[in-house]
Amino acid sequence: MATFPELLTASRFYLELKLEGSQEPVDATFLECRGFKRTQEVIEFCEVTPQQWGSKPAKYGRVIRTKVPGNSKTENIILRRGMTNSKTLWKWFNAVEEGNWAKQLRDGSLTIYNQSGQEQARFQFRGAWPTRYSAMDVSAGSSEIEIEELELAVETLTRSL
Repeated sequence: MATFPELLTASRFYLELKLEGSQEPVDATFLECRGFKRTQEVIEFCEVTPQQWGSKPAKYGRVIRTKVPGNSKTENIILRRGMTNSKTLWKWFNAVEEGNWAKQLRDGSLTIYNQSGQEQARFQFRGAWPTRYSAMDVSAGSSEIEIEELELAVETLTRSL
């Protein structure tokens, strides 16, 4: 009898991101991570060949379209967490805003686990820096957790496991 690989759930993950100046052992427990996407652009070109087709010979030949791979692109990653008193994410964003961009590039990884807690997939990102920070709207009548969101520009994304 063949065994099928376990389908992994989206709720069993760990995001590792090491930031400078951290005062806490864990700066953020992320509730949601989106945008782990790498795409290959398509270059399409068209040429006319002298090839004739059909019952009546074509006057100008046949149009052939060819698609070839172009540049690879990594999408921005969006991290959401419950707001705490830790300002480490804000300080990172602020350091980039003040012009220290090249010194603020960070690497990290997203690990997905199976139901028994074993690592099953790992995505590593390199050259990340914060491009957007936002705190969710607040309301005196709300009892929801305050959420802060950080969008990271990422140079590369690879899957190592």
